[in-house]
Amino acid sequence: MTTIEPVQTDDPRLLGLRHLLAVVDRLRAPGGCPWDQAQTEASMAPYLVEEAHEWIEAIEEGSASQAQAEAGDALLAVLMICRIAQDGERYDLGQAAEKCAQKLIRRHPHVFDKEHRAGSSTQDWEAIKRKEREDAGEDTSAMAGIPKAMPALQRVARASGKAIGVGFAWPSIVGALDKVREELGELEQELSQSDREAAPGTAPSPENRPAIEHELGDLLLASATLARYLDLDPEALCRRAVRRFETRFRIMEKAVGGPMIEQDLVSLLKAWESSKDAEVSKD
Repeated sequence: MTTIEPVQTDDPRLLGLRHLLAVVDRLRAPGGCPWDQAQTEASMAPYLVEEAHEWIEAIEEGSASQAQAEAGDALLAVLMICRIAQDGERYDLGQAAEKCAQKLIRRHPHVFDKEHRAGSSTQDWEAIKRKEREDAGEDTSAMAGIPKAMPALQRVARASGKAIGVGFAWPSIVGALDKVREELGELEQELSQSDREAAPGTAPSPENRPAIEHELGDLLLASATLARYLDLDPEALCRRAVRRFETRFRIMEKAVGGPMIEQDLVSLLKAWESSKDAEVSKD
């Protein structure tokens, strides 16, 4: 088994981690916190996801202090889940950490194996993962290993990235752009006149709904795949776009003054354009 020199025991990172571990152990111990004692791996899983999202938001906002706080909250969720698993004699934090360390060493032969022939680290990584799955009798498809619970846009990025990695790709982004146009055209073909004229929030006609859902899904897939061709994260792009929309909407609400429902569309669109200008001037 390949090993590396462990970090020193006086490493301040370990001191902080040891303190947090002691707190978690105390919360789970007899006489600790009833809420923490009642939790299970499954009940803590949503908190892990929530804390991860809050951490991402803090990172994207560029606040070091907030990112630090959210990193701690996410770490707490990980430690708590591992402690719960330890109490159930399933696994513990040390076992999980050691397994991860060995996996990283195994998948980075260009760093840890002196006899390894230099090559593409990305190709090495994928080849090693595939060999691991083969040895374990698991799915060896290029699509294997993409978590089903992953947000859809992230799944698209991972899936399209894997497809590109094995050669299923257009030679340039032109192909990806053309695919977006193609899917938009197919969606437009499926929209009946009544669907086009329906009020916002109106479901498609029952006979057209399956086809519209199919084509709109393909359009979203193609758009997210285009982002991958540009080496961009569609999930992050969509988060930023939603934040821009929310900011502009709030500016528009203030500009309108009264209830928006009482305004005509022309007035609202004018206020919307002004909100975009106001946002740019603030930048």
